[in-house]
Amino acid sequence: MNPLFKGWEQKAVQVLDRTLADTLPGVKSESTLPVIIEMTPNAKEEERQEIKQLCQQRKRDEIVNELKYIPMVTATICQDTLREAAHHPGVKRIFYDQQVRAYLDVAVPTVAADEAHARWGLTGKGITVAVLDTGIEAHDDLTKPENRLAGFNDLVGNETESYDDNGHGTHVAGIIAGNGYRSDGKYVGSAPEANLVGVKVLDNRGSGQVSTIMRGIDWCIQEKEQYNIRVINLSLGGPATEPYTDDPLSRMVEQAWHNGIVVCAAAGNEGPEPGTIGTPGFHPSIVTVGATYDQNTETTEDDKESEFSSRGPTVDHLNKPDVLAPGEKIVSLLAENSPLNRRIERGDLSSPLDGYVELSGTSMATPLCAGVAALLIQHNESLSPNDVKSILVSSSTHLKGSQPGYVNVVSALKLAEVYLEYGSHDVYSS
Repeated sequence: MNPLFKGWEQKAVQVLDRTLADTLPGVKSESTLPVIIEMTPNAKEEERQEIKQLCQQRKRDEIVNELKYIPMVTATICQDTLREAAHHPGVKRIFYDQQVRAYLDVAVPTVAADEAHARWGLTGKGITVAVLDTGIEAHDDLTKPENRLAGFNDLVGNETESYDDNGHGTHVAGIIAGNGYRSDGKYVGSAPEANLVGVKVLDNRGSGQVSTIMRGIDWCIQEKEQYNIRVINLSLGGPATEPYTDDPLSRMVEQAWHNGIVVCAAAGNEGPEPGTIGTPGFHPSIVTVGATYDQNTETTEDDKESEFSSRGPTVDHLNKPDVLAPGEKIVSLLAENSPLNRRIERGDLSSPLDGYVELSGTSMATPLCAGVAALLIQHNESLSPNDVKSILVSSSTHLKGSQPGYVNVVSALKLAEVYLEYGSHDVYSS
């Protein structure tokens, strides 16, 4: 056993997740650690209170938050407190609160979302997509002729007005719900009349903690009815070191799914090597989205899976991603008060039109899919998250040399009509 754990009971050492156990030897004794503490399912109320008091008993200790939908608290604690918590009978696991980041490294016509707008009149109207990201700036394409930014929750800076000090979240929001107001309809999202709720969980560098993402999802579940949140977009992620059944972020997205919210998560940008899907994208239930390069053409015949797009299998030996969508050289909204402007001035990024910028990554593919999910739900509001995923996967178009299929909106909407006519139970039975 590592000398650091001298005096620890073996079962207490096993309470620590692998990342925390590996990190601990390199941490100075006077430093604190960000952790997520999971309580045992049968922990009594007095034990829960004991654990919370334990996590703030020393001067440097601090309880950050208690989650509502899973028995976990997030805290920053010193090593002495960590040792006591690991030995507490009411504690099941302690996870290192690791960093996550934004997955940033002609799209709408390619997946035929424009045909959905024209043929079915579907635009996502009345459906709300929650964007957990760096924030959302009040861009004209989201606020004119009417403001569709339905809500904003800042878990980083505690501001009340919607903003984006990085630019990633605004770009993502435009791919979902931009209406082309400033481009005379040239750059339009896949669900151009959907409402948005911005949940700022990443800082101005595009980074954040797992616990902050979890708090954001927890909040979305609580506010689902108020805002009619039917879809969550997660263009972010981190390394997966635990099975999905243990991973805290994975378990949080599962709660959203079970509460009737479709979760679309980016596969990641660690490809083309296999086994590079991170959390939360490695959860089997949710819709995990990889990226393709559409060659700037409207046909899918010349499309190919992006080199950077993460591949499966997952740490649990499951096939992922579930679907693919355009993720290279995607033009969407530019947050004017973000660092992206300086990168445009330096020539690092392309801005084809004032107020827009071109970015690449599975971060860009995921919101396109999230917008399509909003179209499906508008078309048939009785669809469950499982229905939406089944439709997206079953109706996808397979590309040469790629296992996951390419999102095909027209085929998806036709299949959604079958669900509307016969109901989910009969479709699954058949």
